[in-house]
Amino acid sequence: MVHAATAERFSSVFSSFDRDADGRISAAELQLCMKAALGEDVSAEDAEALVASADADGDRRLNEEEFLRLVARPETEAEEERCRGLREAFAMYEVRGEGCITPASLMRMLARLGSEQGIEECRAMIRRFDLNGDGVVCFDEFKVMMDA
Repeated sequence: MVHAATAERFSSVFSSFDRDADGRISAAELQLCMKAALGEDVSAEDAEALVASADADGDRRLNEEEFLRLVARPETEAEEERCRGLREAFAMYEVRGEGCITPASLMRMLARLGSEQGIEECRAMIRRFDLNGDGVVCFDEFKVMMDA
């Protein structure tokens, strides 16, 4: 069973992967989104296998519940500890109270770390991991980025 808070967090990710807005993610949609969001080239066969691994109703597409079961694994104690560390790192970059990393907040933090990047470079970095296309990186997208 997926927790309600987890389901809510991944709902926007599901919507961004569901390119044709039919309420289901096909292997082709999954393949395209993984390329756009993560820069990962996933073969058609691998995308089909991933969909098949979570496709409970056998329609060869993922509804939101199936997608959530695929991406929202239960957190173990080790994963919980890792998330705490990631939340601390995320907090260094995020806009206080907004819960997201913006190009400007990324640029400020990188400057503090001695890496001078322009706003356009920071926008490009954020676009690479902005799964829902809102122009910022939320914590779930940050976790994906850190795993890349």
